[in-house]
Amino acid sequence: MSVKKVVIIGGVALGPKAACRLKRLDPESDVTIIDQDEYISYGGCGIPYFISGDISDVEELMSTSFHKERTPEFFRDSKDVRVRPRTRALSIDRAKKVVRVLDLPTGVEEDLPYDSLVIATGSAANRPPIPGIDLPGVITVTDLHAAITVKNKLSKGEVSRAVIIGAGPIGCEMAEALADLWGIETHIIEMADHVLPGALDHALAETVRVHLEEKGVRLHLGRRVSEIRKKGENGLLEVQVSEEAPIEAQIVIPAVGVHPDSRLAREAGLLVAPSGAIVVNVRLQTSDPNIYAGGDCIEIPNLITGKPVYFPQGSLANRQGRVIGTNLAGGLARFDGTVGSFAIKIFDLSVASVGLTYQAALNNGFDAQSVIVVQADRAHFYPTHDVIYLQLTVDRKTRRILGAQAVGANGDAVTGRINAIGATLLDRATVEAISNLEIAYSPPFASALDIVNAAGNTAENILDGLSRPLRPEEFEKCFLVDESKDCLCLDVREPTEAAPFVKRFGNRWVNIPQDALEKRKDEVPKDKRLLVVCSSGARSYEAVRRLAKAGITNTANVMGGAAMLEKSGILTPEKGEESTG
Repeated sequence: MSVKKVVIIGGVALGPKAACRLKRLDPESDVTIIDQDEYISYGGCGIPYFISGDISDVEELMSTSFHKERTPEFFRDSKDVRVRPRTRALSIDRAKKVVRVLDLPTGVEEDLPYDSLVIATGSAANRPPIPGIDLPGVITVTDLHAAITVKNKLSKGEVSRAVIIGAGPIGCEMAEALADLWGIETHIIEMADHVLPGALDHALAETVRVHLEEKGVRLHLGRRVSEIRKKGENGLLEVQVSEEAPIEAQIVIPAVGVHPDSRLAREAGLLVAPSGAIVVNVRLQTSDPNIYAGGDCIEIPNLITGKPVYFPQGSLANRQGRVIGTNLAGGLARFDGTVGSFAIKIFDLSVASVGLTYQAALNNGFDAQSVIVVQADRAHFYPTHDVIYLQLTVDRKTRRILGAQAVGANGDAVTGRINAIGATLLDRATVEAISNLEIAYSPPFASALDIVNAAGNTAENILDGLSRPLRPEEFEKCFLVDESKDCLCLDVREPTEAAPFVKRFGNRWVNIPQDALEKRKDEVPKDKRLLVVCSSGARSYEAVRRLAKAGITNTANVMGGAAMLEKSGILTPEKGEESTG
């Protein structure tokens, strides 16, 4: 029986995983990994933490859990896998089943024969068409070489001000890395009107914006970089932002996403999607059954919409690598797609999401409804409890959960809730399923009625017509921006909680505590639209129901209550003073 030859192009995440899985199942196979870089099998997602100093040595990103560095020698001795770093794949000849490679140190080219081939070429950073984007000092931090360059500049004290282009996940992580430990004045330029566009909707994104600004990061939202210029001979750069005054900086970091590196596949005649990503089946085979592909160079089904999606994630690459390794050994493993799980730490705030945002759901033709709840992540009487701000996106017609997103201080609590909801999305869970989802309970870990259940209950009430919700940004528009004479705020909290706002807004802010509402219902204005608010949205919902019984139905329940309005920066003392000044 002949030995099966497998060549893997790419040695960061998917490639090594596929190789090691194959060797465990088929130890006799001949496996070669090639990669044009000298650094292989490293945790690229840890780069911001290396730059920040949380990870002190770059070798930690290339080490195993038992502290062995993943070098070519490690793969040879421990895994029986041949690794050839500094080797570039030039082309694939599918007819001859060979890969033409170039040894970069020597300049020698050769053909590597294969029985099966794996393309794990990953992604390449997007380079926006900005004049000056190629100047020295403009560094896209996508690999360890760039990370080491940035870290060296920081440690030598060469950077006092930095500009980051893009407020997506990498941009926000890099802002923390620069500002937190190194104390660098950091600016983020973002063309969207809120941070983390695509991952969060406006309301929860505003909580992140407030936190970034509290940490000293200077945000320029709804703005574009029109030019980067060299200023003088000392390496200083000048960044022109829309119509604003230019920003001087020693370093500029573009962080505007990535695109699939599919050149080899395209030139070999493999099927490539309009997005540029390689098309694969559920076995992760390309249009050539002898060639597999995975990781950041492929598109996969979105399990919510059923449509192809490009979703580059290290966790997906590792799972796909195992699937490919199994199938290379003759198995029948499947990778059906993604629900789009995402998590990030930004200074003291943890952010997580899964599925579709409200805006994405609308864009995909769903009759979407957003639901925001605010609740403690542990029993409210437990000392270490903190608040989670959670949003569900649901479909009105089918009552199906389409997505969820959460923000909070305790990262384990935030990601735990999103992971729990994410697991139900595979079964097309409805709001009723979320209402009754079993969450392990103990005061140090959860409330008896968890925030996930509360979100499901709130969604049920909205879909059943028992509550007319008002999103935080809608409250801001009608109460603070328009200052419409036809709406006022009915605060059902205790007088001590409402007093500052009554003083600030006068007769536009009416305070009648929930437990006094029945007796004082005659004081409720009948000719105004009532924006009913409490701390979190729970008491205000009950007030809306009580008012409806009394025949007062021109009401809206402010989702997330005053806690959400404050956390997102909508209702602050400063803004309140301005609105009545």
